[in-house]
Amino acid sequence: MPAEINNSVQAYDVFNGDADGICALHQLRLAEPRTAELVTGAKRDIDLLTRFEVKSGDRLTVLDISLDSNISSLRKHLAAGAEITYFDHHNATHAFEHEHLHLHCDMAADVCSSILVNRYLNNLHWQWAVVAAYGDNLPAVATAMASEAGLNESQRDQLQELGILLNYNAYGESLDDLHFHPAALYQAVHDYVDPFDFLNSAGQFVVLRNAYASDMAFMQGLHAYRQSELTSIFILPAQAWARRVSGILANQLTQEQHGKSFAVLTSKPDGSYVVSIRSGDADNCPASQFCSTFATGGGRRGAGGINNLPASEVDGFIQAFIAYFDKMERPQLSLS
Repeated sequence: MPAEINNSVQAYDVFNGDADGICALHQLRLAEPRTAELVTGAKRDIDLLTRFEVKSGDRLTVLDISLDSNISSLRKHLAAGAEITYFDHHNATHAFEHEHLHLHCDMAADVCSSILVNRYLNNLHWQWAVVAAYGDNLPAVATAMASEAGLNESQRDQLQELGILLNYNAYGESLDDLHFHPAALYQAVHDYVDPFDFLNSAGQFVVLRNAYASDMAFMQGLHAYRQSELTSIFILPAQAWARRVSGILANQLTQEQHGKSFAVLTSKPDGSYVVSIRSGDADNCPASQFCSTFATGGGRRGAGGINNLPASEVDGFIQAFIAYFDKMERPQLSLS
């Protein structure tokens, strides 16, 4: 248990507003309670360290936001004398050592931030790591963890639904697109030690389940805008439902068509696009590497995105996407 915080010292919990960020913080605060200011936002709000100033002795816990995207603010907060604990699985090519930085980083394709927290806590609240892994499009990892712990298929399905719904809530152009502010959703989740109790009792779960079903209905009959043997590209309209399902669609496609890579472009009100990308071969063609060639792009090996793709660059993006992911090793077809 951490030492009591001095009244003059401020604590900040900074986390991605998706399933992984919420579940990572939830696990940590169940094990190590701390009163802290919550700093979060929609899934693509990742420059969270720029949103506040610190003083010497302040304590920051950062979960599931890119170190590379926050490197300047991270150095600034350390220089001001803050103590920072950082859990993340996104690209961290600019990682560095500092006596006040406690970095838990693993960029492997089969890891999420909640799994890193679970390791740190020695499986103390592992069920929430399973929820996060399902939400973060790591179903094989999540199922293996849950099965090893003795959960049956029905229980695994429930945790998968919860992970998907928590993740679904984070997608949107702004907080106005979301059904719940991620900080409020985290606080609702944090009332429950057991995820099955949240499933059975929380009103937020019912709201998200119904909203998800309504939004997914809009995707019936959706067709790829462009595709090749190993890639498919979808373009969604500038509608709130489309902004909410963009990442879910990308995750769903990767589960239905293993070995293919996908790009989902969602039109923004200003005419540009936000892009969700999933790699069908994360080891040889990491999504993060491709996305980082764009000014507002980033991510991790299996999944990445571009926050702002001008309409004038869409054709070039499509050509580059197909050229990059067509380098993937062709999947071997099994003969039945």
